[in-house]
Amino acid sequence: MQKVIVEPVEAGWTVNVDGVENPMLFSSGREAERAGRDLALRLAENGQEVELELRLRGGALGAKFICFPPLPHENGPLMLNTPPVRFDRTGAGL
Repeated sequence: MQKVIVEPVEAGWTVNVDGVENPMLFSSGREAERAGRDLALRLAENGQEVELELRLRGGALGAKFICFPPLPHENGPLMLNTPPVRFDRTGAGL
């Protein structure tokens, strides 16, 4: 499964793809998230299963999606949001 990660860096936000040494850099999280989603959907359209992770400042996981290639009778790929991340009272992930 291909993995696409959107995460903050000092200079803005990046979109990283497993196996690709050239991350995309964006000035805003909104732009990076849109580019990450578009990339994940394009990869799925081309037959790859893709996991898309959206990370928050500080490195915590904000959301995770799985993109599946379209079935023969479908027009486009399927993007599913995985269950939300749960936190305990201290803010640590469970």
